[in-house]
Amino acid sequence: VQLQAFGGGAVQTGGSLRLSCAASGRTFSFRYMSWFRQAPGKEREFVGALKWSGGHTYYADSVKGRFTISRNNAKDTMFLQMNDLRSEDTAVYYCTASPSEIQSNIASQFAYAYWGQGTQVTVSS
Repeated sequence: VQLQAFGGGAVQTGGSLRLSCAASGRTFSFRYMSWFRQAPGKEREFVGALKWSGGHTYYADSVKGRFTISRNNAKDTMFLQMNDLRSEDTAVYYCTASPSEIQSNIASQFAYAYWGQGTQVTVSS
């Protein structure tokens, strides 16, 4: 399995960005795909998740109402639409996937088996 995240960049406060995560390999085994982020000097934190079957989404409180996760099934791609960006959203964003049923641990980075490289998002005023 390979995951590739892209679409990061620099944006001003209040702006928008759309991240993409392209998956290849045994994607049929995925049960969840998620986004995490890590700011300098901080621990990696959960941003949101997508249950592959059914498309249910979950979000951290800090991004709820501003970020939206979606997918393109045909292309095995997950998206993270980020609106109303704030300086505290500055981080490296990672996409991840799990072949296991992890709903009770969905916000734990240790629940995920596959990780992509990160993409930097920088929000400045």
